[in-house]
Amino acid sequence: MNNPRRCLSLASMMIFVSSLALSAAAQTASASNARIVGPINDAVQVTLAGNTRPEAIPANDLGPVDDGLALGHMQLLLSSAPEQQAALDAYAASLNDKSSPNFHQWLTAQQIGANYGVAQADIDQVTGWLTAHGFAVNGVYPSNVLIDFSGTAAQVREAFGTEIHNYLVKGARHIANASDPKIPAALGPVVAGIVSLNDFRPRPMHQAKPNYTFTSGGSTYYAVTPADLATIYNLNPAFAAGYTGKGQTIVVIEDTNVYSTNDWTVFRKTFGLSKYTSGSFTQVHPGASWPGNCADPGVNGDDVEAIIDAEYASASAPNAAIVLASCADTNTTFGGLIALQNLLIQPDPPPLVSISYGECEAENGAAANFSYRITYEIAALEGVSVFVSSGDEGAASCDANQSAAVHGIGVSGLASTAYNVAVGGTDFGDSYLNENATYWNATNTATYGSAISYMPEIPWNDSCAGTLLANYVTGSPISYGPSGFCNTAFGEEFLTTGSGSGGPSGCAYGNPSISGVVSGSCAGYAKPYWQSLVGVPNDHVRDIPDVSLFAANGLWGHYYPICYTDPNFGGVPCTGAPDTWPGYGGTSFASPIMAGIQALVNQKHGRQGNPNPTYYAIANAEYGWKGSAACNSSNGNTVGSGCVFHDVTLGDMDVNCTATQIQSGHKTVTASFNCYLDGATNGVLSTSNYSYKPAYAAGTGWDFATGIGTVNAYNLVLSSWWW
Repeated sequence: MNNPRRCLSLASMMIFVSSLALSAAAQTASASNARIVGPINDAVQVTLAGNTRPEAIPANDLGPVDDGLALGHMQLLLSSAPEQQAALDAYAASLNDKSSPNFHQWLTAQQIGANYGVAQADIDQVTGWLTAHGFAVNGVYPSNVLIDFSGTAAQVREAFGTEIHNYLVKGARHIANASDPKIPAALGPVVAGIVSLNDFRPRPMHQAKPNYTFTSGGSTYYAVTPADLATIYNLNPAFAAGYTGKGQTIVVIEDTNVYSTNDWTVFRKTFGLSKYTSGSFTQVHPGASWPGNCADPGVNGDDVEAIIDAEYASASAPNAAIVLASCADTNTTFGGLIALQNLLIQPDPPPLVSISYGECEAENGAAANFSYRITYEIAALEGVSVFVSSGDEGAASCDANQSAAVHGIGVSGLASTAYNVAVGGTDFGDSYLNENATYWNATNTATYGSAISYMPEIPWNDSCAGTLLANYVTGSPISYGPSGFCNTAFGEEFLTTGSGSGGPSGCAYGNPSISGVVSGSCAGYAKPYWQSLVGVPNDHVRDIPDVSLFAANGLWGHYYPICYTDPNFGGVPCTGAPDTWPGYGGTSFASPIMAGIQALVNQKHGRQGNPNPTYYAIANAEYGWKGSAACNSSNGNTVGSGCVFHDVTLGDMDVNCTATQIQSGHKTVTASFNCYLDGATNGVLSTSNYSYKPAYAAGTGWDFATGIGTVNAYNLVLSSWWW
């Protein structure tokens, strides 16, 4: 019988052997090999391509900002030498190989900078150039790949050759650079880009529960409470065995504070979590003193995201310390990114981080994408597990919160790196199967639990393009074409991109030739070695999601209640039964819940860094490419009791799409991207414009809709694959 663990170890041994040689070369390069070798001549420049927002177009342009506009705490991202980066990547891979002497030998930010960062001589050259142009250099991060600096719009124009303009986009005012920045060619070998020169921000990944005109199973809703999660995902035996997250810290990354910390307390009391007396909730603003770029953000419209993350991380790890780390957005940088970067320079970085924000790769830009990639890699090297929401818009990440996809297939640049766990979203299939009574009690417990057991899962999908919804309503799964569900009067009530997200990385690097569309010189992240298992497509790029959990917002009668009392953004008093509380869905829930489950693993086995290699090894041993009859999620309450992952095989996350107008030269033309219209106005997102190839369906083994599936938490904690 083949031993899959040994096969993985041998592959990792090869990585380790190469890392030894590369590491020595990297340290030598870092210590002595300066790469800025010629004079810095501002007249000889190179362009940092792929760093202009797609919204920065003449139609939205309101003209330049005032020259004196202060741009505080911009970030200049540096790149290590290729041999250093290769050594860093190899070391990161060896951290998960028990046969390697590097196994779980986490590094500090200072060690990363000393061994793999940009040479000090080059940093001095770059900071000297910034200072010569009037910028204030606020600090160099110890990883030696990030410089925090401040200046004015006039200084940016003079040094980087791009103007900062005002833009009006969908009724909101923004600032952004009007063209790609430029730098002296001599700096090109070490400068990767400016993380951003705009105030467009990643979006929070939550969806409010709509008042659907269609609800399956009559008008009954089955809110999914912490007690239900504990039943469905088998947390209860883990809790009974003492695996409650005690001694663990989960950090949720935000750009806001919560409206009221009492909401977290009331949530825990209402749902029976306050009996876990080690659980706590605090808010911090890391880096307020150094590098001084983390201001207290106060409370803003993102505070609903913050309370979701804090409450539901606690739901799956009730004895853990939940820490909300937030920084105010600057007018060029997302506060959540600043908060994470500053946590990673602390002497004892947190073991677990959850991020519930996203932005599509093609809009985020090459420098911003790279900033998340290198930040997450630093986290993994320090032993930090980073969980990120995969998105709430199917495979159309550039069309979040829209009624139709128009930019084609794309994924979130915050979730698509190899150094984070991308967490997707499911719904429960009991309503579609007319089996509500099989899986839900008619009455609640004292802590509002009513789930009876694990139940069948399907991808979360609110769109008329979904075959399950079309079939349930019309008796036919056909959603496209003139007579398809999306082109009927009733079906058009479900024109939305709201759904769990996944897809191939397509524009992590490069510059799209069509705004927001994977095109031009766009390229995706390379496929990590551990994703060659479990039926992941041989497409040579990173594919997401990795795992999934329930994330629906009510289409099939299931959603999450939250305690959220901010009256400015839809909150209500948390009095009475939680069916009167605000209801939400979204992968915003799935990410902190999965981080909480990993906290139980860490409690038993210790800090794990990037857990993806182990997740994929477990799934490969469990069902590999061919699937497992026992672990098929559609079995519901008869699913195998020994399964760690539930392979979701029914349904899809396909969303509706339509043609759109784009500029081609001096002409406006109508075009469609990854949209199979079949002669109708409303099509379905497809890998082909000319035939029905939905993006994407669930299936046996790994799939774009749900990754390797959902989890039996107790079995994951006890798995022998953790070392």
